[in-house]
Amino acid sequence: MIRNQEEDEFIAVRVQDPKIQNEGSWNSYVDFKIFLHTNSKAFTAKTSCVRRRYSEFVWLKKKLQKNAGLVPVPELPVKTPFFTLGDEDFIEKRRQGLQHFLDRVLHMTVFLSDSQLHLFLQTQLAPADIEACVQGHAHYTVTDAILGYASSNQGWAQEEEGRTQEPGLLPVPYEWAGSSEGGTPADDAPGRAEGGV
Repeated sequence: MIRNQEEDEFIAVRVQDPKIQNEGSWNSYVDFKIFLHTNSKAFTAKTSCVRRRYSEFVWLKKKLQKNAGLVPVPELPVKTPFFTLGDEDFIEKRRQGLQHFLDRVLHMTVFLSDSQLHLFLQTQLAPADIEACVQGHAHYTVTDAILGYASSNQGWAQEEEGRTQEPGLLPVPYEWAGSSEGGTPADDAPGRAEGGV
């Protein structure tokens, strides 16, 4: 957990619950649940739960580096060209590496204003949809996407039902009082060079 002593703000993020998706298929991959809880003013939703795969973390790191200029972005766990989805030790090491990455990113103030980071952590939008939203090419704003996902309860429902939101689904619009979603499956396929869990 990251705490700002002056304002007593905190950001708690947990990477947990690795799950094999499309098991037995040529495009199987492992994704991880990312649970975020915060009282930080930097975040629109104070609690969120999404699932992300390794290739989406790679995408996020590239985007953060592009936007941060000379500020170095923390490292991700090393890509492994060949692995077995059943290798629990490898998956646990990767989970720990992704946890360390997010802990370090969220500790660096320069990244807390990055809309792509917020959409990555607080919606189930695919990387291409995140880019479209940030560039203004979507019919919803960053705030609409985050609050729509939060109000739809999709992060919690996917865990209860053991499913994830279908890629490309748009968030449910959110209205508050007083006012009127990459990588390809091949990126994470087992046994492929530069793939990963």
